[in-house]
Amino acid sequence: MTRILAIGAHPDDVEIGMGGTIASLKSAGYKVYLLDLTDGEPTPFGTREMRLRESQEAAEILGVDRRITLDLPNRYLMDSVENRIKVAEEIRKLSPDAIFLHYWVDAHPDHRAASLISEAARFYAKLTKTEMQGEPVYPRRLFYFFSNHFRLQVKPSFIFDISAFLELKIKAVAAYKSQFNETRGNLRILEDLKVQARWWGSRAHLEYGEPFACRESIPLKDLTAII
Repeated sequence: MTRILAIGAHPDDVEIGMGGTIASLKSAGYKVYLLDLTDGEPTPFGTREMRLRESQEAAEILGVDRRITLDLPNRYLMDSVENRIKVAEEIRKLSPDAIFLHYWVDAHPDHRAASLISEAARFYAKLTKTEMQGEPVYPRRLFYFFSNHFRLQVKPSFIFDISAFLELKIKAVAAYKSQFNETRGNLRILEDLKVQARWWGSRAHLEYGEPFACRESIPLKDLTAII
């Protein structure tokens, strides 16, 4: 069974960037794991306990097999050897076939750091003669999702069809009531995500889509999936 690991800097990053894709992959029988590098706190209306409840609710909505939250510091996330090792050990435990991570360009320092940490951790995970826990693994693919603070106009490597799963994505994001609420005046994000998904979908003749980038060439064995 194909195993997918999606790594986000904070709870809700992965849902915003690829919640529809996660729901679709689960529907297709994939194993899907989420790894939050931080608990996302402090925030104006959140608490650690609240964010953990919300993140677990969102994971259940999407059907995720397991969600893991590390204890790295929100707002001060840094690419360090220690943090790479923490993530690499999770990769070795889960042994994913592919990793989804933050796009490498972002205004949020935590998002940029999460991308660097995740890339390095994928490499570290294959090392032998190390004190790291778990057996060496080397996930075959890295794909980058967009959960950005910059309004980037990036040409993606591919657009994933989430037409049948958009409402699950919106429901998962809405589970973060401490982050998206009337008091903060940011509930429009739910409608914005629909608009964005429709726009990306239109780029590939789909009703709704989510974009992804890949630094490497993507191999094909036949044309069925792209015709």
